[in-house]
Amino acid sequence: MINTGPEEGDREGGGGDNTDNTCENEKSQSWIPKTIKKRVCSTFVEDSVSNGALCQCGAARNDHASVALGDYFSTAIVNHWESVQHSSEQPTDAFGEVQFAGASKRTSYFLRLSWSTEPSLVYNILTTHWGLPAPNLVVSVVGGNSRTQIKTWVREILRQGLVKASQSTGAWILTTGLRERLGRCVGQAVRDHAAAASSVSLNKVVALGIAPWGVVEKREQLVNPQGSFPVRYYVQNISRESCSLDNNYQAFLLVDDGSVGRRGGEMGFRARLEEYISHQRTGILGSGSIDIPVVCMLISGDADMLKRMDLSLKNSIPWLVLAGSGGLADFLSDVLENLSSTPAVPSSGEGNSEAGPSVDLKDRVAERFKKHFPSEIQTDKLVEQYEDLEDSMTDALINDKPQFVRLFAENGLNIVDYLNYGRLESLYRSAPDGTLLYQLLQHCLEERLGNMASAQPSSEQQGLSSKVVADNNESRPRRKFTLFEVSGVLKHLMGDACQPFYYKALGLQSSSFKRTAMKRATKILHGGSKYHQQRCPHPWASLFLWAVLQNRSEMALFFWEMAGEAVLSALGGCKILRELSKREDETETKLSMKELAQKFENLAHDIFSSCYRSDENRSFSLLIRKSHFWGHSTCLQMGVSADARLFFSNDGVQSLLSQIWWGDMKRNTEIWKLLLAFFCPILCYTNLISFRNQYDQQEEERMLFEDELDQDNDSLYGTTVFSFTDIKQHEVDSEGQKSDAIKGVPQRPPQSPFIVSRWRQFWYAPVTSFLGNVLMYFLFLLLFAYVLLVDFKPPPPSGPAATECVLYFWVFTLVCEEIRQTLFLGTTWTQSFRLYIQDVWNKCDLTAISLFIVGLICRMFHRSHEFGRDVLCLDYMVFTIRLIHIFAIHKQLGPKLIIVGNMMKDVFFFLFFLGVWVLAYGVANQALIYTYDPNPNRIFLRVFYMPYLHIFGYGSSIEEEMDVGRELNCTDNVTLIESGEEPCKNQESNWLVVILLVVYLLVTNILLINLVIAMFSYTFSEVQEHSDTYWKFQRYNLIVEYHSRPSLAPPFIILSHIKVFIKRIIHKVPSVKIHHFVLDLEPKAANRLSTWETIQKEDFLTARNKIQKSSDSERLKRMSAKVDDVLKRLTESKEFEHRLQAQMEHYSTVLNWVVDTLAQGSTVKPPRPPPALRDSLPSSSKSTGFQP
Repeated sequence: MINTGPEEGDREGGGGDNTDNTCENEKSQSWIPKTIKKRVCSTFVEDSVSNGALCQCGAARNDHASVALGDYFSTAIVNHWESVQHSSEQPTDAFGEVQFAGASKRTSYFLRLSWSTEPSLVYNILTTHWGLPAPNLVVSVVGGNSRTQIKTWVREILRQGLVKASQSTGAWILTTGLRERLGRCVGQAVRDHAAAASSVSLNKVVALGIAPWGVVEKREQLVNPQGSFPVRYYVQNISRESCSLDNNYQAFLLVDDGSVGRRGGEMGFRARLEEYISHQRTGILGSGSIDIPVVCMLISGDADMLKRMDLSLKNSIPWLVLAGSGGLADFLSDVLENLSSTPAVPSSGEGNSEAGPSVDLKDRVAERFKKHFPSEIQTDKLVEQYEDLEDSMTDALINDKPQFVRLFAENGLNIVDYLNYGRLESLYRSAPDGTLLYQLLQHCLEERLGNMASAQPSSEQQGLSSKVVADNNESRPRRKFTLFEVSGVLKHLMGDACQPFYYKALGLQSSSFKRTAMKRATKILHGGSKYHQQRCPHPWASLFLWAVLQNRSEMALFFWEMAGEAVLSALGGCKILRELSKREDETETKLSMKELAQKFENLAHDIFSSCYRSDENRSFSLLIRKSHFWGHSTCLQMGVSADARLFFSNDGVQSLLSQIWWGDMKRNTEIWKLLLAFFCPILCYTNLISFRNQYDQQEEERMLFEDELDQDNDSLYGTTVFSFTDIKQHEVDSEGQKSDAIKGVPQRPPQSPFIVSRWRQFWYAPVTSFLGNVLMYFLFLLLFAYVLLVDFKPPPPSGPAATECVLYFWVFTLVCEEIRQTLFLGTTWTQSFRLYIQDVWNKCDLTAISLFIVGLICRMFHRSHEFGRDVLCLDYMVFTIRLIHIFAIHKQLGPKLIIVGNMMKDVFFFLFFLGVWVLAYGVANQALIYTYDPNPNRIFLRVFYMPYLHIFGYGSSIEEEMDVGRELNCTDNVTLIESGEEPCKNQESNWLVVILLVVYLLVTNILLINLVIAMFSYTFSEVQEHSDTYWKFQRYNLIVEYHSRPSLAPPFIILSHIKVFIKRIIHKVPSVKIHHFVLDLEPKAANRLSTWETIQKEDFLTARNKIQKSSDSERLKRMSAKVDDVLKRLTESKEFEHRLQAQMEHYSTVLNWVVDTLAQGSTVKPPRPPPALRDSLPSSSKSTGFQP
């Protein structure tokens, strides 16, 4: 017995207010023990099975009172224990509030009561004293089978249908309230929908548990004669099914019949409570005009549940039977469908047996009862069949049978127990030869084996080389693929979007180098694969990856529906499929991969749209949440890596990016106001620029926190780095200062003075950093141009000038910034440089800086001074072209960058065609006009340059080509020509030269020029049609870049670099701003966010299925099926009509024969034999033929 005193209540509740509430609750419920009774066994009836140690009530002999043990006369004549006769009532000793340890701080009500308690009294306690809202509907869920598990589709019905409908109507859901079978499923469904619902609709559904007191585990913790307000309820191993109370219920009625460990004692009370509620009125205090509807829902169930149904049906309570859920539900649905429409023909002794067999309805019902409730031997066979189900599941997966996989998953196969790492490896080993997945796995395997051979000492390499080759040859047919090869394939496809997969199962570190990881994996695999029996922590997601890698669309979609993290999984599948399509050679397979990738991108876009409409803040957290299965990647990172432009065009994604871009400033701030404040910083303290009020932010956080408390959330979803204030909060948390935000109370760091805070709010916004960098970059280009045009001095010691030295220092700060960007991109040097070089503009920066260094070195020496100046001139062009990058933020100019980039690709192909014609014409023209000219300069000029100028109307005209003999300063002497003299033109082929010129100009000026114009027009229209999508996608990279940049622009950025160096390197303070939009949630908050996302996914899929069913194509399919059925029935009716007509003709002929025979008398033989039925209908003769 646990008595929670005031001290504990004060400690748990957080102050004197909780103590006052506890005292108030004790006073308000002090009358309960006087009114509510419990049941205690008063007569010990020996259980013959236990040899006298136990009573038939289930309790031990020592647990009974002396009065119960002393009544020897009554026990001698009693054979069966009954609660009514052998138990007595006593004041209840278990009531009040219960708080589940380790689950939440929300309390639930509980009451131990006798089965004979009046329902009116209990209903009054529920609604008046416990404050539960009066129901508009009561759904009593009964059933469950102790032999089988709840099927997956039944769980989905409870999640999507029952609980959601109850939320919309304000219903009570009645179950046992225990953490087993149906009670556990309903509790999880209520919990998930509570996490996804708003605080307004949260209290509209009440989950009420009515369980037998003697079955509840750890029930002694609830015992306190004075009441518990609250009592802490400790339960171990809550992950498995048990008879402990479920923390997802608001109230518990623990019905006591005096027994221990016996079920069914609560049935009578529950039926009477349902009957009483059905006669009450809806509304507050029964002010409604209709009675509260009560319906019982049967899911599966044992045969004993028939008694429970009989009790409710006598009270006119309707029942809803869920067919296909197993047990009693299937039996009743079978009886109602097949036997209710068949009339029972009573057996009769009159007449002969040829009149037809009699149908005994009782026997037919008994047969179906044996079918649905088999004997123990048949039950053992069913268990063996369930064990064989795992092998059938493996066969269905390997043979690509998604319907069978869905069937097995929905009918009791536990995927958590089924999928371990060993079985997952076997699935990958089953990849067919010749497929892309098999080739990639084989490549990774050969790479690992080759690395193992190269790691051996040189003296052993020759001896082991043949062995390694033999192992390689043997590994191909045996397919010894392991999780390390699977991880290598995924790393090859995903790139740096996420960390390696399955490294934790292999005992490897994700930050290990590739060669080190190979050596470590080889040692682990040779030492025995101990991880094979480990369960896969994310079975559905692992199967989703397996199906995507094999391009099995239907199976991949099913696994995606079952897996969590719907948005990120869809983007991950899109990324993998698009990378696979680039490596696939077969056209059909490549197209199918691209189609499936686009389908997953559409799913990610649509589901996130549903999430954004449901809750804006949670959807933002969903975008930047770090996923442990997907290698610590986020939705934004995966979307960029997968080139998911459609996903980035979503309004929710753009809203998050806009919020980050503007920081603490209002989004509708005009640019000219920012420019004024930039040149005159004092204006940021005025009302020129509107900032978000910190009081409003704290009020929003307080409201959000209250909503989270209502939804039983111990912690917020984390803090998103949106502005300077959020950055400071992260830095405070990272330095180890414990705050109440860890417990769920949002708390800001100590507020700075207004002058300091407003200054930081303005300058730390990414948009301000962007404007500062753009303005300073223009100044840099002006300074560069001034140095090149006006102040470029000779080499030292005469130069360089002061302005040129300033230019050198400016470029040095640019180099420092590029180094900072490179270092903070990845976890290793190679990964950082690889991520840095992937950006086109980073390549442009690298080219510009390299040219500047080369030009700087060359201009310092007299011999290469002019060459250095030429290099710097080219470098100025590169720096100026880099300025185009700023147009990406503009909605109209941003898509034009994409158009220019695509047109450059078109120009490349155009130049290839043009070069072919220029080369063909130039060589032929040169050979026809000049018989011999070895000068390379003139050859290049006449073969390439002059034909190129002909396209634009420059060069020699047709008259000049025809007058080939008018040149005066020419010679035909070979010696003079070789010495450099101009050769004379050939006069014999001038007509052919003119024809070639005409054809050349026709092809180039008309055909090729119009071709490139058409290509440009197509590219422009293609991009312009989706210009908004393209702009929103490229906007992300720009926002990420300037969000991570220091607030100062070059050359003053060197001050920020010094600060970062001191803070990060010397003081070892971890950086926050470099982690672009990454939110690492606590496990509980992450689970709640995943649950909310799953609910949104289920709602979306349900709505989509409804739309598909109501579509014209589906209607046509259903109509076509109905028409086919009608035609089939018409055909059968016509055949029956023909048979009936033939039989009638036969009967008419037989009757005529009988009349003729009787008319002639019995002594006279009939004139003709009896007619026989025609052979055309032999089936009719067998069934209805007449035998005289």
